[in-house]
Amino acid sequence: MASSSVSRGPVIVVTGTSGAGKGTIERLLLERMSELELAVSATTRERRPNEVDGTHYWFLTDDEFDRKLADKEFLEYVTFPWGQRSGTLRSEIDRIRAAGRVPLLDLETDGALYVQKTVPGVLTVFVTAPTFEELERRLRARATESAGEIDERLALARRQLADADEFDHVIVNDDRIRAADEVEAIVRNVIGAQVR
Repeated sequence: MASSSVSRGPVIVVTGTSGAGKGTIERLLLERMSELELAVSATTRERRPNEVDGTHYWFLTDDEFDRKLADKEFLEYVTFPWGQRSGTLRSEIDRIRAAGRVPLLDLETDGALYVQKTVPGVLTVFVTAPTFEELERRLRARATESAGEIDERLALARRQLADADEFDHVIVNDDRIRAADEVEAIVRNVIGAQVR
């Protein structure tokens, strides 16, 4: 299952639908809490302009991803309906722990549920937009996916929203500062409790 470092201390998981504002909340948390570090996910999707390998993602070919899967190097992974795969490498958790920090994972809901069941000391936070209509508006406004991929993401979002109650906390991101404040208070409470 998990390497020894994965089972040592808290692991913070933020999940939710595409367009809910997970990344914004995570950036605010990282600015406010130096004890956190974002685990860099591995992905098979094409690199976007200005993305840096090892900073934004570990960009892998399908063959590289397959090799790492076969070698059990992933803590979790997901295959999206549109074909790309993404996952968290165990080595990322080890790297963050070695630096004396708490891993922050940005995961799809299935991966978050899997980590919640298999990693001791995990805290899961599900982030959602205030309404499904607002979620759709945000996805279309960011214009990083094709119309077909947005429709697939919206269909996936409906399924993910049905699982929201499975997580430790559900945060409605109607105001990014208020939502980040709420998540920060939850995370500080968990980190403080596990350090004592």
